[in-house]
Amino acid sequence: MIPSTFYNPPVQDYWQGRVDGTDAASLRWHQVVQCVDVSREVLPALQASQQGIVLLGFASDEGVRRNKGRVGAAQGPLVLRRSCASFPVHFEGHLLIDGGDINCANQDLSGAQQALATAVKSIIAAGYLPLLIGGGHEITYGHASGIYDSFQQEEIGLVNFDAHFDLRVPGPEGASSGTGFWQLAEDCRQTARSFHYLALGIQQNSNTRRLFDTADSLGVMHLPGEYFHVLKRESLLRNIHLFLDGVDKVYLTTCLDVFAAAFAPGVSATAYNGIQPDALFLECYREILYSGKLAGVDIAELNPSFDFDNRTAKLAASIVFETVVAYFQQ
Repeated sequence: MIPSTFYNPPVQDYWQGRVDGTDAASLRWHQVVQCVDVSREVLPALQASQQGIVLLGFASDEGVRRNKGRVGAAQGPLVLRRSCASFPVHFEGHLLIDGGDINCANQDLSGAQQALATAVKSIIAAGYLPLLIGGGHEITYGHASGIYDSFQQEEIGLVNFDAHFDLRVPGPEGASSGTGFWQLAEDCRQTARSFHYLALGIQQNSNTRRLFDTADSLGVMHLPGEYFHVLKRESLLRNIHLFLDGVDKVYLTTCLDVFAAAFAPGVSATAYNGIQPDALFLECYREILYSGKLAGVDIAELNPSFDFDNRTAKLAASIVFETVVAYFQQ
C-alpha cells in the first residue's frame, strides 16, 4: 500500500483544453485520460491486445535542495499535465491513466522514494507502463527500485539522458537528486546483481574527475554531449544498440538539463552547451522506445519557476507524447 502521507490523488480538473469534437478522430488527451487513485483503486483490467500507461507525478524537489540546485521542480508534474492536456489522441483503444502524485512529505525523501517504488511495482503488476513526471532527479532511485523489484530475474539497463552522472556519494543530509545511480549501484552490489548504466549527453564541465573515475570503476558506458552531432551519429547509435543488446528490460530517464539552456531554461541547473532536442536526439530516443524492452520511463527536473514561455514544459510534454505514441504503436 502507498502511505497516504506521501500520496495526492489525481485531479480531473487538471485535464482541460480545446475540444474539436467527440468522434475518435477528433479527441484530445484531456477527453480520454482516466483518473485513478492508485492508493485505493484497482487499475482497469487490460483487454487482449490492449495496452496501458499510468502517468504518475513525483512532486518533489527535496533532492534538488540537498544537491544545492534551484528548487521549484515539485510543481513540475502539475505544469506538465497541463502542457499535455490538448495533445491529439493517436492511440485509440488503449488506456491512458492519471495516477496522481507521490509527494515528499516533511522532507522525508527516503519515505517518498519508498512510496514511489511501491506505486511503480503495483503499476507494473497490473500490466501497465509507468510513465513518471517529476520533480527532481531523485525520482530515479524510487522508480528504478520498483523496476528492479518487479523484474528480479532480468538484466535491468539504466539509460539516462543527462549532463550529469548522478553518481555522487550521499552527504550528511542523505540522498539527493545527484545520488540516484550511485544508490542503485550499491543496491546491485549488495544483491549481487549486474549494474548496467548508459549515460548520454554527459558534460565534462558538469562532473568532477572523481565522478568520471566512479563511472569507470562501475563500468558505466557514457557518451558526451558532443556525440549528439551528425558526424558522430553512427557511433552514437552503435553504442546505444550495444547497450540495449546486453539487457532484458530498460529504465529510461531524461533529465531536462541535458538540453541547452535556450531550449530548457526551466530546470534546476541549466547547461549552455547542452544537446539540442533535434532529429538526432529523437532518433536516439526512439531507438530505445521501440526496443521492446521498456520497463519504465520518466522525465525529471522540470522547474516551472524558471521557465520562459513554458518552453521547457512544452519540450518535456513533447517527450511524453513521443513515449505514449511509441509504446501504444508496438
